[in-house]
Amino acid sequence: MKIFKYGDDVNTDVIFPGKYTYTISDPKEMAEHAMEDLDPDFVKTVQQGDIIVAGKNFGCGSSREQAATCIKFSGVAAVIARSFSRIFFRNCINSGLLAVECGEAVDKITENSNVHIDRENNRIQVDGNWIDFPPIPEAVRYIIDGGGLIPYLKKKFSGIE
Repeated sequence: MKIFKYGDDVNTDVIFPGKYTYTISDPKEMAEHAMEDLDPDFVKTVQQGDIIVAGKNFGCGSSREQAATCIKFSGVAAVIARSFSRIFFRNCINSGLLAVECGEAVDKITENSNVHIDRENNRIQVDGNWIDFPPIPEAVRYIIDGGGLIPYLKKKFSGIE
């Protein structure tokens, strides 16, 4: 697992460039442009299960849902940040991407850290030390586990007319 560590105020334009907003609709193609303007090597090195760690206000800027979608489809398992833009945070839930606010973990995680997220017990293990984070509401866990809001609702209500 690789850790990608970024600073404060990473906005949606550098997560998913606006020039693609109306030309790319396939999530896998979106992932090919994830973090393009912030970290050109991101798409070349990101792998399934990697984690993004960032400072405050991650996902600020426009409300484009593609920012969360491209991160999820790039293979990133979670984003841990000091804080998130509220709209981006909601877009993470809708996309099925785990977003955890935990400033203490952000302070301790380095690019070489060994990190494990224990969602059931609301804690993050950083290099063998546990750090608690606020509980993830049960409904949010169901949506994330279901692959996002739309897939979750389709599964939940399949067969209902």
